[in-house]
Amino acid sequence: MQRHRTRAAVLSTIFMGLGQIYNRQFIKGIMFLVVEAAAVFYFIENLATALWGIVTLGENPSRLVKVKGIAKMVAGDHSIYILIQSLITILMLIIIILAWYLNIKDAYRTGEKRDNGLQANTFKQSVRYILDYKFAQTFLVLPGIGVLFFTIMPIIFMILLAFTNYSAPDHLPPAKLVDWVGFQTFRNLLVLKTWSHTFYGVLTWTIIWAVLSTITTYFGGLLVALLVSQKGIRFKGMWRVILIVPYAVPQLISLLLMRNLFNGQFGPINQYLGYFGMGGLPWLTDPFWAKVTVIIVNMWVGIPVSMLLIMGVLTTIPRDMYEAAEVDGASGYQKFRIVTLPMVLFSTAPTLITQFAGNINNFNAIFLLTGGSPVNGDYQYAGSTDLLVTWLYKLTLDQNKNNMASAIGIIIFIIVASFSLYNYRRTKSFKEEDMIQ
Repeated sequence: MQRHRTRAAVLSTIFMGLGQIYNRQFIKGIMFLVVEAAAVFYFIENLATALWGIVTLGENPSRLVKVKGIAKMVAGDHSIYILIQSLITILMLIIIILAWYLNIKDAYRTGEKRDNGLQANTFKQSVRYILDYKFAQTFLVLPGIGVLFFTIMPIIFMILLAFTNYSAPDHLPPAKLVDWVGFQTFRNLLVLKTWSHTFYGVLTWTIIWAVLSTITTYFGGLLVALLVSQKGIRFKGMWRVILIVPYAVPQLISLLLMRNLFNGQFGPINQYLGYFGMGGLPWLTDPFWAKVTVIIVNMWVGIPVSMLLIMGVLTTIPRDMYEAAEVDGASGYQKFRIVTLPMVLFSTAPTLITQFAGNINNFNAIFLLTGGSPVNGDYQYAGSTDLLVTWLYKLTLDQNKNNMASAIGIIIFIIVASFSLYNYRRTKSFKEEDMIQ
């Protein structure tokens, strides 16, 4: 006999809570009824508008209308507000559908117990069951909803913008409407010469910057850590403090200070070069030297971080390994190559990948030091030292090319995520994660 389970499931499908009431769980049933009643009231008001909005993004732009012979501006549809409101309503619909499914599942299981001759849980027993066995899942519901609306929804919104023509001067609300354009923005970015020349140029420099800045800071930190950790080095504490100072100073202050130090006209570095009879260098005004400068300054900021990390790893390497190598007649370089370097790389490979991903999006180092300059006449709204992320910033805040910036953001995410996942799965840290317990 499946009489109760079938009836309870069908009733809950018709209206949330009816199956629970049929199973004589009145309080739980009424709670579901209230949820569905509120949902019905909300969706009657908003669902049709949300579906219309997500399809059209508005139909009536702001316009001038003559009222008694006087031109008056009448507000039209704001495409971006419509898109956000539509997304909120659709996410609410997904939550209600999920709640509806859980309601049917609950009614079916309770009906199944009744079919087997068991009594349905009272409300008090249901609460006790949740507290004893489903506490974590229940209390994660609210944080989960928060993540959905404050983390996932903005990401979806940003992705959707890449498929619109939301940009100045012709499609900037509220004066103008925004339309769906499919992959046209990506096509313009990758194929249209006006944009593609800038995109590939900035992308190439971004990759070069990420590789060089990661390698220089990592191996610079390794070198310093090895030197400071050597036997016979006096005042180790003093050396560590001196080398940590650049890391302790806020990066904003450090980079702005460096910007003045490397100033080609009145910066002290060029003045010092002059004292030694050498001419000054165009540190921040020449495209090549500006790139050299940002890498040097990034080393100054980044080496202490790697040094601290690697010094911690060096203390975990067993002394027995070095003694065994010495017994075999290994030289200092061979001990470094066979023992130290593999152990350090094994422990820090995930961090190294994180540093590479972080350097691709290293907004501060470029924006505060050079602002993307010097100007590159061949680029579209980008300078010679601009990374994809700083170019994205300029397109968004300075030029209102929001659809193009959104497309660049998606491409950055694909590059960083693909590279990080591929490399992390190839590291020994992932393949031999049980080696160190």
